[in-house]
Parts: sequence; C-alpha cells; structure tokens
Amino acid sequence: MFQRPPDAPTGVGLGLRGSFAEEVDAGAADGRVPFFEVSPENHMRRGGSGPARLARIAARFPMLTHGLAMSLGGPEPYDPEYFAALREFLAALPASFGPRWHSDHLCFCGVDGKALHDLLPLPFTGASARRVAGRVREAADRLERPMLIENISYYMPLGAATLDEPEFVAEVAERADCGLLLDVNNVFVNAKNHGFDPREWLSRVPLGRVAQLHVAGHEMWEGKEELIIDTHGAPVRSEVDELLAWVVERVGPVPVLLERDNNIPELAELLAERDRLQGVYDAALARWRAGRG
Repeated sequence: MFQRPPDAPTGVGLGLRGSFAEEVDAGAADGRVPFFEVSPENHMRRGGSGPARLARIAARFPMLTHGLAMSLGGPEPYDPEYFAALREFLAALPASFGPRWHSDHLCFCGVDGKALHDLLPLPFTGASARRVAGRVREAADRLERPMLIENISYYMPLGAATLDEPEFVAEVAERADCGLLLDVNNVFVNAKNHGFDPREWLSRVPLGRVAQLHVAGHEMWEGKEELIIDTHGAPVRSEVDELLAWVVERVGPVPVLLERDNNIPELAELLAERDRLQGVYDAALARWRAGRG
C-alpha cells in the first residue's frame, strides 16, 4: 500500500525555472522556499553551465521531480532511451535531498514516435484504467522508486466514458498502488468547463494517496463560449486557494507546488505569492491538527 514518505518536504515550494535559476543559485530564495520542483526533461542530456548550477541548488534545497513526457497513457511501449536518461538524472541528485518519488501526468503526449507537446486526456473506461495502471507499475519498476500520477486539465473528453474522472483516477491509483499528485487548479478548471462540483470531485478520489499538491493560475478565453484555459500564466485565484485549504484540512502536511510557466514575473513577485499561499496552507494545517486533537 502506497504511503507518503515521512521525510518528504512540506509547505509551499516553487517550480525551478530558468528565468530565475541564477538568482536562486546566488541565494535569493534561501530561507524563503522549503523545496523546489524540477522537470527532468528540461535538464536531461544538457551541457553548459546548467547542470553545475542545478547541482549547487540541489545541494541546498530538497528537490522533487515532475515529468512532462513519460506518456503514462500512451499507446506504444516506453522508450528505453528516455528511461535511461531519466534514471541517470534522478541518480545524480544528492542522496540527502533526492526525490522521494517521481511524478507524471495521467495522460498521453505522443503517438507513432512523435511528441505532441501537449497533455491529452485518456478514455475514462475500466479497460483504459487497467492498461494505464500496468504502465504506472512498469514506470515505477524501471525507475526503482514510487510513482505519483497527476490529474490533468482537459477541454474535450476522449471517446465514450463508462467511468467519470474521479472513478477513473481512483481505479488507476488503486490498481497501480501509486500516489496522487493532486492538482487542485486542474480540478477547478475542469469543474468550470464541464459543469461539476469541485469539492464533490475531490471527495471521491483516494485522498489517503495524496503525496503532493499543485496550484497554478488560469485565464479566461473568450470565444464562442466562455472557457477557462489552464495557462499557468497568472496568479492563483481565491477559489483555488479554497480548494487547496479543503484538501490540506483532510490530508495534513504535504508539499504544495506553485507552478508558473508563462508570463513568469520577477522572482520577488513569485516569492510574495508563495508567502501568501503559505499562509493559506498554514491556516488549513492548523485546522487539520485541531481536528485530530
């Protein structure tokens, strides 16, 4: 049975991005950020000054790793060269602060050997859940570490569903015996776009398997109909704050990652938003502790 590692970092961390990595290396985030998350695909098989800078940062901060291209739900066998490079990257992180798990998205992102450069939804069926669970187990075996699966935002369902999304997520997690990286912004975006209650959705996934949370900002797209786009390009909204607090009140101390991938502001502005979210997290954690007492 999957269990959250007791030595995992907690609090609100940041995704390490190239636009401010030099500032972090110079000490601008020391004492302000409990951990960083990196996407190995942005660093694997790279030369220049980047690897040495990342090693210096990883020597000072706990690091979590989050994949972008494993294609857990893909139709083709895994790429052995990709897994070899990923294993090498993970092994190079300091043992004291190395990853307790590796996470990737519950999606597919390639077909016929071609990268689609997007996170695309899977059919919400029992057959799909069984197949993907087997691939999650295979990924964990290849990496020799636990896997977390992340729920994605999506704008159209793929095929006729026999399960709804919470049932699908729960079945994959239970069959794979893996953890959940619960992205509460993705839940909010999907709830608004597809018309469901986000708290009811959250109540139906196995919260005991949640090992990490993601929060991010989204933006409105005004087309023929109102649509929310998960851009990771804006500050986190208060509605997502509330979902973050709802989950923390029920699962307790877990690492929460503030994602920003577009319109990335100055590091000082990101740190201020991190501090605000830390206040939301701390208040929710206090309520969790009071409920246990």
